[in-house]
Amino acid sequence: MPTPSELKKSLLAQGFEIYRTSPDAIALADRVRDNLLMDAGVSVRVGELAVRLILRAQAGDFPGEEAEQLYERARGLALEATERGYREVSSAAVPVPDPGDRSKTLDTWYEVTLERAVPSEQDLAAELRYALGIEKTVPRR
Repeated sequence: MPTPSELKKSLLAQGFEIYRTSPDAIALADRVRDNLLMDAGVSVRVGELAVRLILRAQAGDFPGEEAEQLYERARGLALEATERGYREVSSAAVPVPDPGDRSKTLDTWYEVTLERAVPSEQDLAAELRYALGIEKTVPRR
């Protein structure tokens, strides 16, 4: 099993951009514009060598829907991934604070986190490319 530092170097060498690292995970970046990197919702769990994927529905996009309905919308994005071997490991309501006033909440994301173990470091790049390619946010209606 590679160390977090070795794995990060390997991912960079394979063309992935890193958003942030922690002792147990490496989060990949999504380049929205040339000068703007954002969290891609895809990460590698280092100890187990697993790919994590976060799918979400934004409450403001679906006025009047209850939390469980919003989680089900996010789970709807997961159908292809679950057929590929991903399993749900958690769900959470994540408030989106107003950057100008942290006491105010602008919206709430209803997130479902999926994970799939990867047998080897050689299989990791293909799985990460797959995860980066899937739609991660439910489109507004």
